[in-house]
Amino acid sequence: MTQRRISLITLGGTISSEATRATSGVVPVSGADLFRQEVEHWVPGIALLPHELRLVPSPSLTLDDLLALHRYVLALPDDVEGVVVSQGTDTIEETAFALDLLGTASARPVVVTGAMRSRAAAGEDGPANLVSAVLVAASAEARRAGVLVQFADLVHSARWVSKRSTFHVDAFTSEPLGPLGYVAEGEARLELRPRPRPVLTAPESARARVALVSTGAGDDLALLPGLADAGYDGVVLAGVGAGHVAASAVENVAATAARIPVLMASRTGAGPVFERTYGYPGGEIDLRDRGVMTAGQLSPVKARVLLALLLSSGTEGDGLREAVARHS
Repeated sequence: MTQRRISLITLGGTISSEATRATSGVVPVSGADLFRQEVEHWVPGIALLPHELRLVPSPSLTLDDLLALHRYVLALPDDVEGVVVSQGTDTIEETAFALDLLGTASARPVVVTGAMRSRAAAGEDGPANLVSAVLVAASAEARRAGVLVQFADLVHSARWVSKRSTFHVDAFTSEPLGPLGYVAEGEARLELRPRPRPVLTAPESARARVALVSTGAGDDLALLPGLADAGYDGVVLAGVGAGHVAASAVENVAATAARIPVLMASRTGAGPVFERTYGYPGGEIDLRDRGVMTAGQLSPVKARVLLALLLSSGTEGDGLREAVARHS
């Protein structure tokens, strides 16, 4: 019987982490070859093709690392039917969204997973997540569904997924819409499908520096105007509510938007940035009139990925506004 071929790419993170004599905590020390040995018994009929692309904690993954991952996946032979990427959970939503923007899953399913418990913990969840991710990647239902995140037997769309807990093994959510499907009895079942999105052309390198700044009640955001002087090319604001700032922050936001792109997202975790409801100083109507762009339904971390990729591609002016609107 011909085996289905699934590429297993590892980047590091908790799923790869163990305690060592040289460290006081767990660190990434293992990768794709070990994972293949551990899970191949549970996925009969599937040949896993291991490749350790990186071995780092996920906060240290860069957009250039993700561009390298994108290029590696696109260069895989045609007989590779799917891809599983394992990494640390801290930035899974950024990795999955970047790959989704770039159309990495256009030719074959791409599924990102990880673990909340290290290899040194009782009841580690990494192997189970890997098995389920492989089943999703090998499923015909996962084709043309965009990049997916599989975690705790739930299948999420890269566009909606976010990490909601620092310790639950079921750490991911897709509020406000929910997961696309699940894995049960050794079978991936996708009941929903995200609508197609335009593909963003990958830049050669992620040269743009984009800051992410969260705000709160009464914050005047006095640090914002200095970001351009510090070498930042753009900034994402995690505004309160539907994308708002304090009245005392308005002039600082406007001064920054006059020099570098400012993209407003919401810190709430679910729901869109509004565009035409609140008219007070610091409301979304006021901020849009001052040149601030809105991130639609994107979370602040995903808005940062989008803005960084666009700026790295040299997109600016009206073209930047149109691209942000198209991809958000």
